[in-house]
Amino acid sequence: MYGLIVKMNIVAGRRDEAIALLAESSRDMPGCFSYVIAKDAVDENLLWVTEVWESQASHDASLMLRAVQAVIPRVKPLIANFEKIAVTEPVASATPGS
Repeated sequence: MYGLIVKMNIVAGRRDEAIALLAESSRDMPGCFSYVIAKDAVDENLLWVTEVWESQASHDASLMLRAVQAVIPRVKPLIANFEKIAVTEPVASATPGS
């Protein structure tokens, strides 16, 4: 398994637009177990994206998907700064209610 934690500083006032675009492009990605977009609890221009993939190859292949390629030029101007915080190796997950 392959995981990423990404920090995105969004251009002021454009966070909801960025969320919508990221959500749109993250549907139906083969090999993606989880793609969570979260608002920072304090900074209104900050997003956190936590990803869990079958493999790094699955993640890398997702960047070539038509939906992802279509959104990249639309979301890029909304991102003031992009920082890969961590590459992780997911080993367990919990499902609420189980």
